[in-house]
Amino acid sequence: MLLSPSLLAEGQTRYISDDIYIFIHGGPGNQYRILGSIEAGEKITLLPETDGDYAKIVDPKGREGWVRTDKLQTQVSMRYRMADMEKQLADAQSKLQTISSQNSDVSTQLDNLQSKLNKTQADLTKATTERDNAIAKLENMQDNARFHMWQQGGLIAAGGLILGVILVYLPRPQRRRRNRWM
Repeated sequence: MLLSPSLLAEGQTRYISDDIYIFIHGGPGNQYRILGSIEAGEKITLLPETDGDYAKIVDPKGREGWVRTDKLQTQVSMRYRMADMEKQLADAQSKLQTISSQNSDVSTQLDNLQSKLNKTQADLTKATTERDNAIAKLENMQDNARFHMWQQGGLIAAGGLILGVILVYLPRPQRRRRNRWM
């Protein structure tokens, strides 16, 4: 099926060209001979001579001529400003990409440090628990040792008391009398 050119052009993107130029005339008016042309946005030198709607200029190629004063402006052409803006945009995007990658690196480092901190805190909690358990065990051992000492001391005292009582009630051996023959 053949499509008409208007149907083909409907879906495609097109742009209007910015390549505008003006003519340099040999004198102040359209009736003078055309010496050449200047593209939009080119830098020229404005000379002090003017005549009506025309001003005398020197173009980048060094040609002197006359152009309409309403075609001159003090700002750089949009064509050149756009190129500068595109360059600045590319630089800004490059810096943004660099910062984004640095941010990603810093974020990764932060995550690593956070995981190390969490591990260290868990280790600290474990060590604190072990220390507390060891202190409790040591105190328990000390209490047991004191109890055994008191227990042994009590047994010795009780044994001494019983022995003392037994010794008091044991009959004493009597002295032999000399007058007995045996």
